[in-house]
Amino acid sequence: QVQLVESGGGLVQAGGSLRLSCAASGRSFSSYAMAWFRQAPGKVRDFVAAIRWTGGSTYYADSVKGRFTISRDNAMNTMYLQMNSLKPEDTGVYYCASKFGVVVTTTPVRYDYWGQGTQVTVSS
Repeated sequence: QVQLVESGGGLVQAGGSLRLSCAASGRSFSSYAMAWFRQAPGKVRDFVAAIRWTGGSTYYADSVKGRFTISRDNAMNTMYLQMNSLKPEDTGVYYCASKFGVVVTTTPVRYDYWGQGTQVTVSS
């Protein structure tokens, strides 16, 4: 049983930073791709960033390039999202997700497992 548990959300002023964590358990993730999505109130769930567990190739939405960094710690089975220069439009619930296979996709329905989400609020 795969479990993904996010943590690290909170309230921060514009220009500030937060680091989200996603603790993964239940299986080996060596053949998985992992991703972060976010969902603002009344909006669809949007792709933020993704990483291949093996190899570590990373992918970002244009809106976060240069500000966010996705990474993973193989030994800890944990994925991270370092978010710098935060903007009010970054506000939302952030979810981590995983899918079998190394092909990265930005489409939420392609992901098999999801965490419960962590709230990020950026005040102006």
